[in-house]
Amino acid sequence: MRLALAQIDPVVGDLAGNSELIVSQIAAARAAGADLVVLPELAVTGYPPEDLLLRPGFVRAARASLERTAAETEDIVALVGVPLHDGELYNACAVCSHGQIIGWAKKRHLPNYGVFDEKRYFASGHDLALVDVAGTNVGVTICEDMWIAGAPTSELAAAGAELVVNLSASPFHVGRAQEREAIFSARARESGVRVALCNTVGGQDELIFDGHSLVIETDGTVLARAPGFEETLFVVDLERPEEAGIAPFDDDLEEMRRALDLGLRDYVGKNGFEEVVVGVSGGIDSAVTAALAADALGPDHVHCVSMPSRYSSEGTRSDARRLAENLGCDFRELPIEAVVEAFASTLAEPFAGREPDLAEENLQARIRGTLLMALSNKFGWLLVATGNKSELSVGYATLYGDMAGGFALLKDVFKTDVFRLARHLNDRAGRELVPASTIERAPSAELREAQLDEDSLPPYPVLDEVLEAYVEEDRSLDELGADGFDPEVVARAVALVDRAEYKRRQAPPGVRLRPKAFGRDRRTPITNRWRS
Repeated sequence: MRLALAQIDPVVGDLAGNSELIVSQIAAARAAGADLVVLPELAVTGYPPEDLLLRPGFVRAARASLERTAAETEDIVALVGVPLHDGELYNACAVCSHGQIIGWAKKRHLPNYGVFDEKRYFASGHDLALVDVAGTNVGVTICEDMWIAGAPTSELAAAGAELVVNLSASPFHVGRAQEREAIFSARARESGVRVALCNTVGGQDELIFDGHSLVIETDGTVLARAPGFEETLFVVDLERPEEAGIAPFDDDLEEMRRALDLGLRDYVGKNGFEEVVVGVSGGIDSAVTAALAADALGPDHVHCVSMPSRYSSEGTRSDARRLAENLGCDFRELPIEAVVEAFASTLAEPFAGREPDLAEENLQARIRGTLLMALSNKFGWLLVATGNKSELSVGYATLYGDMAGGFALLKDVFKTDVFRLARHLNDRAGRELVPASTIERAPSAELREAQLDEDSLPPYPVLDEVLEAYVEEDRSLDELGADGFDPEVVARAVALVDRAEYKRRQAPPGVRLRPKAFGRDRRTPITNRWRS
């Protein structure tokens, strides 16, 4: 049997566009001589459709779209992910052949953790789905069904399945593809059948789907693996699976880069933008953001804007300009000192008798945010915020200032990883994209004289270790102390994290790279007196 895994990038809610994409994949699979083409989980609607599923008209329109797609399956079997209303709503797979829908598989195990809320929308299905394809008995499962040991995979094997396929929309984090592959290999060994995964690819708001579709032998050996982070029709002849090839995995930095590129490119394109604007300060975060944007979108689509104040050093001003030159991006400089003075004059009376403090520092950041948003409004550029996860964790970011924007590319990247990414981008390019002086300079917001981040925060290598343990692993204060962290650093960091929740609620969406990102993964009350 020849199997085609259609690793596609559908758009949530674009039923017509998704249908066109699915039909094109069916046609390409037929042309490649495939007997069976598998599409990802909820391919008709895009994943996750969230509360669109609560709109009956949307579910009806998805069914109508599916029926038009099914008409294209005269001489091929297609497995297509779609919501099914059958008394209750199911996350389902339509079995399409002979120009019609000939059967259904309904997802049994509904994930309700992390980024998933499937029990909010779907009922659980329990019937087994087996289909004969070119003389091969094929069992059908959907995403989480294969992550759970035993049924339905074991039941399908007992019922005579020779191949169990899985339609998936499995979100990415660094290392996830390897974890997923290990789980699917375990299911193959336990059930004694070959396993095939068709995973979606692309960006959907914060979520990234990495593809890496695959076919696994009964002993858990990987027979074929599709590349990650790109659309492909992956055709595997099950008699000669080695001909399809095993695409290699990337290392962690390259995974980050490719996920960030894909996330930004899809967010920009799927939301109708063509160009972006980035405030470049001469610092590491804005430099990496601009470099990734130029890589993802092309330098002609990235506008770099420097907004120096009296506290901006000549080094950072020249680095901002040099960055744009290295990338080949449009560059403009908008000094803000006159605007700061105008604000100071307006606030002189209410501020009289008080020393300059955080209010004046944040005012500079908010002026910059206002200017960038003005450019965004005037030219239709998407403003990409440049803050990283370390800063967002502890609230070292200004609401309506450097947090302003439509997308926060580095939202799930710790500061130490920002430095690693900068070096990786330069190494990959074989030349200096991010200026070496930017990488070597001690981080500073440059909002007051001789300011350094370490005036307000522990050193980032120390801070990031504490943040990873507290934010991502949910370690308590006592556990962090037992882990050997400096108690003073722990107490300070945890207090800052808890206090900054209100800021994170107002932050733009950003690419999810880690197992627990801010947002859907971590839902902490703003008003909260629990101190662990």
